[in-house]
Amino acid sequence: MSTERQEADTVSFTVGERIAWVRFNRPEKRNCMSPKLNRQMLRVLEQLEHRDDVGVLVLTGEGTAWSAGMDLKEYFRETEAQGLGAVRQSQREAYAWWRRLRWYQKPTIAMVNGWCFGGAYGALFACDLAFAAEEAQFGLSEINWGILPGGGATKIARELLSYRRAMYHALTGESIDGRTAAEWGLVNEALPREKLAERVTAVAKTLLEKNPVALKAAKDAIRRVGEMTYDNAEDYLIRAQEAANFFDNEGRKEGIHQFIDEKSYKPGLAAYDKSRQPPRKR
Repeated sequence: MSTERQEADTVSFTVGERIAWVRFNRPEKRNCMSPKLNRQMLRVLEQLEHRDDVGVLVLTGEGTAWSAGMDLKEYFRETEAQGLGAVRQSQREAYAWWRRLRWYQKPTIAMVNGWCFGGAYGALFACDLAFAAEEAQFGLSEINWGILPGGGATKIARELLSYRRAMYHALTGESIDGRTAAEWGLVNEALPREKLAERVTAVAKTLLEKNPVALKAAKDAIRRVGEMTYDNAEDYLIRAQEAANFFDNEGRKEGIHQFIDEKSYKPGLAAYDKSRQPPRKR
């Protein structure tokens, strides 16, 4: 009989080479998200967001699952037994860290090493990029136990998938593997599990070469403009570019200097050497 984990032990992380590896840490429960895990995940994200030794955050899972969604016993049955107030509180705790991750200061990558079901779609969509093991399983199984995919999962399916695929995914409750998830657009790529971490590390290192202010502005822009008309998006992007230039003007000047004056790099092929720019004022 397994011992219940302490709240602080439901999420683990390590930092190395400016990459934070954050892990759902309930492998005995296929990393289902409980109220304890949701509270701890927000603490971990807040702790890492502005650390100077963290440039990219990777979210993955301990064991053979990424996250099998919400813990049916702890998140649903036990909170529902306490009444509407407890239900609302547990919802706020889950949505809070998904929202924090969607607008995170650093680029984020989902490394889906195994099961990704139901509520885990909230975390999947919150990450800027996503890579999956070919053997991983994705599913909206809510329909199989009598509810609709809530907590944003239906919106996420419609956002990332075509209309017909989103409808099929939500109505049948059938799972798909990592290869199909990549084909459908739930993740960027699917790889054999043994090559997954290597690929994610390579992508993270590519991101670490970029100007962090520009990365933040670009990832926010991608999320924002999808809901805008073209004219509104055009105006927003002009203002966002102006704000980024003002906030990190030295970095922009250095990049232009290396390209135009030194001809030491080509923007279409690589990033400028940001180690040579003056430190940004805090």
